[in-house]
Amino acid sequence: MSNALEYRLIKPDDTLRDFVYCFSSLKNLAGFSGGVIVPNGKIDLLLCKTTSKQFQIMLMGLETKPKPMPERGIDAFFAISFNPLAIEYIFQQPIAGFIDSGKELPDDFWGFRSEDLDDFEAFCEKASQKIRSLLPEEIDARKRKLFELIFATDGGMNIRELAEQVGWSERQINRYFNQQLGLSLKTYCTILRFQASLHHIKDGKLAPQLNFTDQSHFIREIKKLSGVSPKELFRNQNDRFLQFLVYHTR
Repeated sequence: MSNALEYRLIKPDDTLRDFVYCFSSLKNLAGFSGGVIVPNGKIDLLLCKTTSKQFQIMLMGLETKPKPMPERGIDAFFAISFNPLAIEYIFQQPIAGFIDSGKELPDDFWGFRSEDLDDFEAFCEKASQKIRSLLPEEIDARKRKLFELIFATDGGMNIRELAEQVGWSERQINRYFNQQLGLSLKTYCTILRFQASLHHIKDGKLAPQLNFTDQSHFIREIKKLSGVSPKELFRNQNDRFLQFLVYHTR
C-alpha cells in the first residue's frame, strides 16, 4: 500500500456554489511531517480522525500568514472549504474573532460522525444535503455581486470600482469585511491574488502574471504569505506546502 499523500477534491453543484468552494480529502497523513499551511481565502470546516481514533471538528478562520501544520497523529481529514458568503448565510455568525486560528465544534456538529470519514463521496452528499437545508431564501444582491467580482478578478478590482458596480460605499464594504471576516477588503484581495499565483508558480512561471507592481513586489508578497520565495515554492520540497497541492487546479 502506498504511503504517499492521497488528495481528492469534489466541486459542489450549482445550488451551493455561492457558499461552497469545494469538498476535499487528504489521507496518509500519519507519517507526514513538516507541512506548511498557507492562506487560501476560504473558511474551512475540518473533520479529522487521529491515529488513536479520536474525532474532531474545527471551523478555521481566515489565514493571513503561513503556519506549520500541527504535529498530531492525524490519519485523515475531510474538509469543506466555504466562500465568505457562508459565514453570514450558512453559519450565521462572524469569524472575525479567530483570524489565524480556529474554533473547535461539537463532535456531532451537523450530525457528522467519525464513520463519515470512511467514504468521501458519501460524506460530500451528506454535507451537501445539510448545507442545502440551511440555504437562505434570499441573499443580498449587493453581497452576491461583490464576491462575484472579487473572485472573477482574483482580487484585482480596487475598492472604488467595486463600490461603483455593487452600489455599496467603500466604507460599508470594509465594515462588512472587518465585521464578518476580521480583515479589510484589501487584505482579503491580496490573499486571493497570492492564491491565484500558485497556479502560475506550479507551472514554473516565476514572474508576476497578475497585477503586482513589479518583480520585487511579487516576490515580497509571495514570501509574506508562504514564507519562501516563488522559486522555493515552485520546488515544493517534500510536498510540504499542502494547499499548493490542493489548489493548483481551478
